[in-house]
Amino acid sequence: MEPVAIVQGTAVPLDRSDVDTDQIIPSDWLKRVERTGFEKGLFSEWRDGEDFVLNDEQYAGANILIGGPNFGTGSSREHAVWAIQQFGFAAVISPRFGPIFKNNSTKNGLVPVEVDQATAEALMAGVQADPTLEITIDVERGTVEAPAIGLSATFDLSPTIRHRLLNGLDDIALTLQQESKIDAFETSRPSYMA
Repeated sequence: MEPVAIVQGTAVPLDRSDVDTDQIIPSDWLKRVERTGFEKGLFSEWRDGEDFVLNDEQYAGANILIGGPNFGTGSSREHAVWAIQQFGFAAVISPRFGPIFKNNSTKNGLVPVEVDQATAEALMAGVQADPTLEITIDVERGTVEAPAIGLSATFDLSPTIRHRLLNGLDDIALTLQQESKIDAFETSRPSYMA
């Protein structure tokens, strides 16, 4: 996964609460063998409607998704995170995330920005009023800012998650940081354990 320090750009306001992983990526998409192409299934059942926000050209090219409370609840499918990333989003802002979705996000390099309800509502309204509103998410400082509307807020990330995102470390890369210790163990263990 790639390191993420700053996410800067425009956003899509998905003004819905309790968005579960089956709505993010319906189960028929889970049959795929490869880990690519999931962007086509992102909110696919909703995208059939012309008035769905992802179909609105004024939000084309946005790299931040703003959701309502309880975003990413439901099953543990990583496919939901993959679909969001493959569509072009680098971060999701919400007042509350499903814990498994949030964990899967950080393990795949998608920044989950959990802010208070007032901040989420201000960002949602700001983007709905001006789709070109620039938002900056600073992973190291734990801040989200939209200077044009006078918004500056903080969000929490544990030191471990912050380190993971800033250094682009997925689970395999974290394990490989211990390679010398693993090698030392392997060479010192008794041969009958091989």
